[in-house]
Amino acid sequence: GLNNSSYLGGKLFQFIGPLFRSKKIIQTNIKKALPNIDEVQIKNITNKMWDNYGRIFAEYIFIKKLRNEYFSSHITIKGQEILKNIKKKNKPVIFISGHFSNFELMAMTIEKLGLKLSAIYRPLNNKFLNVLMEKIRTKHICKFQIKKGVSGLRKIIKLNKDGFSTALMIDQRVTEGIKSKFFNQYAFTTTIPAQLVKKYGYDVVPVFIERFEGTKFKITFYDPIKFTKDTSEKDITQKLNSILEKMILTKPEQWIWSHNRWK
Repeated sequence: GLNNSSYLGGKLFQFIGPLFRSKKIIQTNIKKALPNIDEVQIKNITNKMWDNYGRIFAEYIFIKKLRNEYFSSHITIKGQEILKNIKKKNKPVIFISGHFSNFELMAMTIEKLGLKLSAIYRPLNNKFLNVLMEKIRTKHICKFQIKKGVSGLRKIIKLNKDGFSTALMIDQRVTEGIKSKFFNQYAFTTTIPAQLVKKYGYDVVPVFIERFEGTKFKITFYDPIKFTKDTSEKDITQKLNSILEKMILTKPEQWIWSHNRWK
């Protein structure tokens, strides 16, 4: 079942993960965010990160059930009234988050609770895997999957005009972004939320997911952030990075540290 598969996936990745990803990148990244950390804690965070990573992969097999019969017993939602208000106002918002815990469940939950949503994604480098992932995502996570890039942005704007909100991860390095401080060092950061805020005045809603006891999750929706018209793209992006930092520090072992974020 779900619990055993998730557990085994975690154990498998604790073993094979370090063979495929640079230990040095992971350690350097953790030290950037947590400068006072010792080697034992780094090892502990890394080990738990691989466990979480492996669990995510195993949980894809059960994604249909997590959306349906397992939903209420495995996913707790904090801030559901925020979603209700967004739905009532019928004005799109931008949901932002990062690759925490089982991050796929956030967009799935927003759509399941009746909000019109499009999700921006970065295609995987492996073409075969990418086709498979797109199928799973459009069928069980969020129907409108938008590939990041210029044509993707046009699609998002078109969907926004039809009342669709947008969900995206802001924690990965993007070549077309701007340099913004992330844990006291500059990192290329996406400006898509800032662009949409500046052009259309949308609110930004941070979302966080954390894993408890194996396959129990808690998704938190935070109050919408309203930016004034004269807030610069740079300041908006910086504010969102600061929010992301706080989320990461809440559960550092559930973020994916293997990505070369500060390259």
